[in-house]
Amino acid sequence: MDILKLKNELTEILNEIIESESFINQTTQSVHPGYKSSAKNLLRYLILRSKDLRSYHGSLSDLGVSSLRSAEAYVYSNLFNVVRNLNLITNTVFSRSPNVEIIGYTGSQKLIRSHSERLFKKADPKQQTEIMVTLPYEAAEDHVLIKKMLLNGMQIARINLSHGNLELWQKMIINIKKVEEMTGEHIKVYMDLSGPKIRTSTISLRSKKGKLKNKIRIKPCEKIVLSKPRNKTKNVSEAKTTRSKQKVIYVSMEEVINDAQIGETILFDDGMVKSTIIDKNKDELLLKITECYKDKIGSHKGINLPNTKLNLPALTHKDIKDLKFACLHADIVGYSFVRSAKDVEILYDELDKNRAGDLGIVFKIENEEAFKNLPEILLKGMERSSIGIMIARGDLAVEIGFERISEVQNEILWICEAAHIPVIWATQVLENLAKTGIPTRAEISDAALSAQAECVMLNKGEHIINAIQVLKNILTRMEGHLFKKKNELRVLNVAESYILSKRKN
Repeated sequence: MDILKLKNELTEILNEIIESESFINQTTQSVHPGYKSSAKNLLRYLILRSKDLRSYHGSLSDLGVSSLRSAEAYVYSNLFNVVRNLNLITNTVFSRSPNVEIIGYTGSQKLIRSHSERLFKKADPKQQTEIMVTLPYEAAEDHVLIKKMLLNGMQIARINLSHGNLELWQKMIINIKKVEEMTGEHIKVYMDLSGPKIRTSTISLRSKKGKLKNKIRIKPCEKIVLSKPRNKTKNVSEAKTTRSKQKVIYVSMEEVINDAQIGETILFDDGMVKSTIIDKNKDELLLKITECYKDKIGSHKGINLPNTKLNLPALTHKDIKDLKFACLHADIVGYSFVRSAKDVEILYDELDKNRAGDLGIVFKIENEEAFKNLPEILLKGMERSSIGIMIARGDLAVEIGFERISEVQNEILWICEAAHIPVIWATQVLENLAKTGIPTRAEISDAALSAQAECVMLNKGEHIINAIQVLKNILTRMEGHLFKKKNELRVLNVAESYILSKRKN
């Protein structure tokens, strides 16, 4: 690209950011003082990424000028220096605006680390990536298991409030405290709220031979009925449907039937069965199976609706009850099913009721709506002092499609880096190793990539101690090689959508 064209086009983008300062200042008015600079940088990044920047990189590199590929954390400073250097090369006058706060590279790295240290209460600031491990049920009875986890590299113990009960969780907390007293080491506690769980109800059908079955057999092109929860006093096999020829599956939450529309997709069992809604009435959806990698649908299997806007509360009655326990015992709470800034506000109101306004909060990005609304979730989240983001790659992959998960997880990493917000890399990290004792080559590569995040989550398994050791070794090696990475920077749809929506307003 001609150097004058290059300079003029990048100057235009710089001027657009400078002219947006009043909008940026207004949008960040409610942000916590500790995040003010970070929130402004996020908005500048969204403006930058609403442009296609790919054509500039080669020309900038040929001129020996720093490119824009690693500008996430210090947008204005990076772009300003690029434009200034182009003016020096072309021998033209250039002066910077005194009204824009500058965060340089060094300052941006300090902000990322300080926000990470505050959320994770890091004992060792030199270790960039924390290791979080989901506690198995055995941890409630065996404190030695928790001790082994700690001594082999676990810094954060995760208690999943979707499973177990108050008695079980209390025993885990008691054993954590016991290990802390024995070792003199602090174990941070992370608790995941359940959120609304959309699942198939219990299936209990009697075969022609009189045997009870808890699965329904399905095949491609077959039509089945998804119905509102049945009367608890009525057996499934006795339940009637207006479509008597079709097999019936009952869903755990009636809002699914109310909100889903004809033409939308419904997925069962982590996307193993895919269907399309071809008809509906007030109580039922008629589905056509389009793809199935399993020939049966069982009881209590997850249901995903990637195209449906569900009117479900992000905080259920169970969550509100569990939150009281979490506020007493957790260092960090994971917020499931967050989809918008309004959901953030609802959680913060509940935290205030529990006098836990300073509790660390992690927003779990596990559906497409949350991903699309990530900028507003972050900006609302930054009204409190200590937040993070979890890339919940399991549900997210089912919602957006497995072929997109790598792209989307990178976009989340970029946006969070721009906001200087720590990220937790979660779902199936070294899962084969934890369960069988033998890692796959692909999961070792995945674990190496996880060093881009500030925390990595391992799930439970018989060989979890070995998995912790391997992950710690991988992270230690990789931290010496990378801190984030360079990218091509095509238009980022999330950024473009956010900026366009704000300009319309």
